[in-house]
Amino acid sequence: MRIGIIGAGHIGGNLAQLLVRHGHQVVIANSRGPRTLGEVAARTGATPVDVTDAPRDAEVVIVAVPLKAVAELPEGLLDSAAPGVVVIDTNNYYPQRDGQIRPIDDGMVSSRWVGEQLGHPVVKVFNTIAARQLLDRPTPPGTEGRRALPVAGDDRRAKTVVLGLVDELGFDAVDIGGLDESWRQQPGTPAYGPDVDAAKLVELLDAA
Repeated sequence: MRIGIIGAGHIGGNLAQLLVRHGHQVVIANSRGPRTLGEVAARTGATPVDVTDAPRDAEVVIVAVPLKAVAELPEGLLDSAAPGVVVIDTNNYYPQRDGQIRPIDDGMVSSRWVGEQLGHPVVKVFNTIAARQLLDRPTPPGTEGRRALPVAGDDRRAKTVVLGLVDELGFDAVDIGGLDESWRQQPGTPAYGPDVDAAKLVELLDAA
């Protein structure tokens, strides 16, 4: 697939490396421009582009910037993406970094807020795993103790694409339901962070 990644930090960069390893065509962008991404390109194999070009013709777009930066992305950013583009939100809300975001403080799950800023529904995943573990923990399907990741989203087709992608990259995907259920995987919940298999992850999600 053609995949555009917006955000070249630890999560975005490591996802780029993993996706290229699995044969996907990956472009990556940050706020400072492609000339600053030489090291990322050399390490990951992804092609550096401007932010406005990252979604161009992409079948999947991954948003991996600090939450506060989502509102600063160009309007209509996803207009150039492929029809039916799947948008993945990897972000977490940290008020000490992001400042106070009133709708989230009032109870809106952060991924729904992200979707509103982008003008496109998102699927929530990759927010509960440390960046280094994206490279260290992939294992084949059926491996005992395979690391599991929660996935939340409203669009069934988009979520099916994401569930398959998570499995391809080496993790068990646990479908936790619609986007409003993604509070179960946000910071401060039992499922945020632990390196556990699918059965244990379900227990932690339920414990929330």
